[in-house]
Amino acid sequence: MTTIERQHIPVAKPLIGGAEKRAVMEVLDSGHLAQGPRTEAFEQSFAAYIGTKHAIGVNSGTAALIVALQAHGVGPGDEVITTPFSFIATATSILACGATPVFVDVDPFDFNLDPGKVEEAITENTKAVMPVHIFGHPARILELQQLCDENGLALVEDAAQAHGAEHLGRRVGSYGTGCFSFYPTKNMTTGEGGIITTNDDEVARMCRIIRSHGQEQRYKHDYFGLNWRMQDLNAAIGLVQMDYIEDWNVARIANAEKLSSLIRSVETPRVREGDRHVFHQFTIRVPGDRDAFQAKLQEAGIGSAVHYPIPIHRQPIMEKMGLSDFDCPVAEAASERVLSLPVHPSLGPEDVEYIASVVNRIG
Repeated sequence: MTTIERQHIPVAKPLIGGAEKRAVMEVLDSGHLAQGPRTEAFEQSFAAYIGTKHAIGVNSGTAALIVALQAHGVGPGDEVITTPFSFIATATSILACGATPVFVDVDPFDFNLDPGKVEEAITENTKAVMPVHIFGHPARILELQQLCDENGLALVEDAAQAHGAEHLGRRVGSYGTGCFSFYPTKNMTTGEGGIITTNDDEVARMCRIIRSHGQEQRYKHDYFGLNWRMQDLNAAIGLVQMDYIEDWNVARIANAEKLSSLIRSVETPRVREGDRHVFHQFTIRVPGDRDAFQAKLQEAGIGSAVHYPIPIHRQPIMEKMGLSDFDCPVAEAASERVLSLPVHPSLGPEDVEYIASVVNRIG
């Protein structure tokens, strides 16, 4: 057994180095721990990276979704069209606003929201469309933007997994109102946190008000809001990681391309022409017994994960709320077949080759 076979290769690995640690200590020494100058600097840096006028830091990706929806006026009686193939926060953020998620099926090519099915689902109660750039592959966001513009709907992009992904040469999060997560395993992290990107001055103003208890003037609360603010501690980490995000994305893409070139036994991720997939996840499609496949990977020292084993509309909480009666066969089939392999920047060439060789042997 080789050295590579003996070591464990995790499916994800947060990258935190000395620069991030020093940045956190500087904040601790400053005494300014809550939202402050580092948050503002991080917002400016991230807005420039995405290509938007504004970025509004919040304390999680879920908070970003809730605040963005509220800023667009989403509330009770409204419907938001979204995907069932995502983490549950995509839907619960809609519920948190008092609105109703309407699930439509995904495109089998990339598991992203199918614009044709979105158009069929629009009703007089539809207020917004929330696509997810799943696994780091852009949704067909230009088509969705045009559809929203034609119907007077808000476009809220769940870009939690897609920092730096591009559709037709433009970064996701700049087509509508973008919502990003900085959870530790994302392409970049702030420890925990999120951010909203927009070119709309009024949406940005409302996001800043809503994230701080609905107040634009201290102790005068004109709108409903809660404490969704980002801390300077988190922003300090994010500021450092902005220096590395592109190098890390390039490494992810290179690892994914190498894996795809070497793996022959199962179907590897597809990338639509004109899109930049940043591979938050490298997700294969396992045709047989996925549990057995995953167990063999584990035996060989390779971590893996299923994203996502249950479509959102089939989650117990959605069934209890009467939100399970949606026809989404592609999403349901995907949930039975998908399996994510390591693709993170910490992998060396020998790791990538080993992962591919094991997959080919057991696939």
